[in-house]
Amino acid sequence: MASATHGHGHDHRHGDGHSHGLVDASIKRSREGLRAVIASLVILGLTAALQVAVFVLSGSIALLADLVHNIGDALTAVPLGAAFLMRSFKAEKYAGYFVVATIFVSACFAFYESIDRLLNPEDLTHLWALAGAGAIGFLGNEAAAWVRLRAGRRLSSPALVADGHHARTDGLVSLAVVASAILVALGLQAADPLIGLIVTVVILRITWHSFLTVRNEQPGEPTSRPPS
Repeated sequence: MASATHGHGHDHRHGDGHSHGLVDASIKRSREGLRAVIASLVILGLTAALQVAVFVLSGSIALLADLVHNIGDALTAVPLGAAFLMRSFKAEKYAGYFVVATIFVSACFAFYESIDRLLNPEDLTHLWALAGAGAIGFLGNEAAAWVRLRAGRRLSSPALVADGHHARTDGLVSLAVVASAILVALGLQAADPLIGLIVTVVILRITWHSFLTVRNEQPGEPTSRPPS
């Protein structure tokens, strides 16, 4: 009888697998967040690398504004990744504010370069390659946005959601590079820096909406979309 009782207890503890198969929820969340951050970093890194090659050929200020923004967007993976490793909502919130600051700095850079190009115009070359780079930027940002938004909403991470909306709008900004190439091809050289200024306005709008998203979210609340 004792032997049978012992066998039953042993089977109960190990047979169902639950007592030894549990993974702390915060650890699972950390792992999922890290996977999303790393995946989006790889996507945006490849996108920026392709755009660098085209910028060297074309010299487009609209592409430069988009390129710098994409690089900054990719680098936001560093504090976000650290926050998920720490498993801290407060750290995620600080990472979200870092994302907002990065977006703002890229807007300032785009504004400066656009004004400089208006005052010191240069002819663009390799327009087909320039249009292709804009298309690459759109596809890369859309892929990164999908990864970030999907994970951010599932994990209720305001920083990840803000960065996802950031990437999605960046994709639309990349389409402005395509428009720049088309207009310059039609003989409107001033279109390139002017579109750079439009990109600046769009980035500033992203900055404000992302700030509101990060500031207003609370732990455990479902993340919301920024106003359109």
